[in-house]
Amino acid sequence: MADTPAVTYEVLALRYGILAPRIQAQNLLMPDDHMAPEPLDFLVFAIRGGGRTIVMDTGFTPASAQRRGRELLCTPSQALQNAGIDPAKVPDVVLSHMHWDHAGGMEYFSNAQFHLQEEEMAFCTGACMCHPHLRRPFDVEDVVSAVRALYADRLRFHKGTAEIAPGVTLHLIGGHSGGIMCMRVPTDRGWVVLAGDTTHLWANIRGRNPFPVVVDVARMLRGYDILESLADGPDHIIPGHDPLILKRFLPLGDNREIVQLHQPPVG
Repeated sequence: MADTPAVTYEVLALRYGILAPRIQAQNLLMPDDHMAPEPLDFLVFAIRGGGRTIVMDTGFTPASAQRRGRELLCTPSQALQNAGIDPAKVPDVVLSHMHWDHAGGMEYFSNAQFHLQEEEMAFCTGACMCHPHLRRPFDVEDVVSAVRALYADRLRFHKGTAEIAPGVTLHLIGGHSGGIMCMRVPTDRGWVVLAGDTTHLWANIRGRNPFPVVVDVARMLRGYDILESLADGPDHIIPGHDPLILKRFLPLGDNREIVQLHQPPVG
């Protein structure tokens, strides 16, 4: 990239849950092998640097895990504490979108300001939610939590691209949800893009093979182009649920559930 950041950040991926009984047909719109095992990880992301800490996505609670049939390794709150981050003291939390597994843990961040695309809030509170298929990935209580944050002056809306810290920018993508966004972060190894669910797996973006839970396939495919234009290379795009993330990046100390995305990938 031509632009040179004034500040670089440490970026962590923290795994707190898994979905092991998953097959390729559930992750790729056009699977090569419908029944091939293809599990998903559940992650939150943290960036630190320049005296700031920002978390991307909140994860979900044990009650939601039980209701939706996901396995928790620990709560997202505990995962962050394992990295030395107190969720109650995090000042900024980016909600990539309002699906239950990304916005279901707002209660962990009692003093944070939440960042959300205006288009996403309009989507999850609008007429599209009259359709059961479209509202299935949302939990009404999470949406209510966002409304409560709004009325408490703790929800900041963005309309497209926005800078929330020096060099750290949010970018509207769409596709998987009405107003899903990614976050671009300057690191010592270059521009890293936390894609969230704009691409669940590297297989989605690299094979131009969308994830089947999708509102707008064409917009999702265009989003892959945007992600690539923002990142310094394919390994700088970090998917939202790929188990390969923990295999490809160095752990933080002895904790194999937390990896350092600001370091070059290994193997």
